[in-house]
Amino acid sequence: MRDAVIVEAVRTPVGKGKPNGALAHVHPVELLAHTLRTLVERSGVDPELIDDVIGGAVDQVGEQAMNTTRYAALSAGLPESVPATTVDRQCGSSQQAVHFAAQGVISGAYDIAVACGVESMSRVPMWSNVPEGKDPFGPGIAARYPEGLVPQGIAAKWSITREQMDSFAVTSHRRAAAAWDAGLFDAEVAPLEGVTRDECVRPDTSTEVLAGLRPAYHDPHVAERFPQIEWNVTAGNASPVNDGASAVLVMAGETAARLGLRPLARLHSFAVTGSDPLLMLTGVVPATEKVLRRAGLSLDDIDLFEVNEAFSSVVLAWQQETGADLAKVNVHGGAIAIGHPLGASGTRLTTTLVHAMRERGAHYALQTMCEAGGLANAMILERV
Repeated sequence: MRDAVIVEAVRTPVGKGKPNGALAHVHPVELLAHTLRTLVERSGVDPELIDDVIGGAVDQVGEQAMNTTRYAALSAGLPESVPATTVDRQCGSSQQAVHFAAQGVISGAYDIAVACGVESMSRVPMWSNVPEGKDPFGPGIAARYPEGLVPQGIAAKWSITREQMDSFAVTSHRRAAAAWDAGLFDAEVAPLEGVTRDECVRPDTSTEVLAGLRPAYHDPHVAERFPQIEWNVTAGNASPVNDGASAVLVMAGETAARLGLRPLARLHSFAVTGSDPLLMLTGVVPATEKVLRRAGLSLDDIDLFEVNEAFSSVVLAWQQETGADLAKVNVHGGAIAIGHPLGASGTRLTTTLVHAMRERGAHYALQTMCEAGGLANAMILERV
């Protein structure tokens, strides 16, 4: 069976997903086109050889409608003969694109594929694809969960305190700031229209500052139903809304050798799982267990982890369940600091992870993401 390797990985700087954000003036198609163009230029691959471009986007409406990935590929200058498609697995959309690209290469359906993603939350706000008064879930879900689903960010089950969550958030910012200062993001970031750094990194934040923020997601009906919830999630210990794009170039190992390209990592194993849609954000735990089992590895074999920081509580609950060493997790900061442009986050994590693997000499690395609806992706990368 053939293997699949990543030979290049790039991302934009991540901007605030607000009208005054650094990238708010950039159309989402152009955000993604910039990463695709840079990916091809940095790799030196003839774009005629690309078999498919698979992109993630969550709110596929307005300026992110009509198969955004196809138009980004055309805007990037890729040949018209190169196809493209856009997928949605919520926050894990572009990680799913990596899975699909790698699986296509391994199966022999592709020799070269691009996995990528984009989200412009300043121009296409979250939930834009659900018009007011419309129900995206349908009567079957209402019958199965008659009391409704729980808002994101709730992890009372693990008794995670506000102080723990705020402390984790501060660490994320400090790690991201340190990575920028050390030049560790230079190889992965493609500056765009004068924007050279992630806009949401706050190196001077502190637990004292975060302690002053009000809780988010409070819902009196949910509070009555679940009195144990302490509503510890705030804007400070959760990921912000963001604009950004990212892309990775995936190909068969034999293709990379023929083209004289040095792989950054081999895509070793994959898993996707469903979990309780009430807790919703806990799928990273069974997904981690599943991908390790498929890989024939243990947690101790993994040198680096990327666990998407949708909320501090997600990573802290995952750590409690797995026993992973937090010193190996999100070593260059995570989404709380860098940002979480939904459809772009999967390949953003992969981009950061493969560069961190090379910088730290890691042999195995694991990436996992929680996703709305009670879903999670996980994959293991291996140094080659």
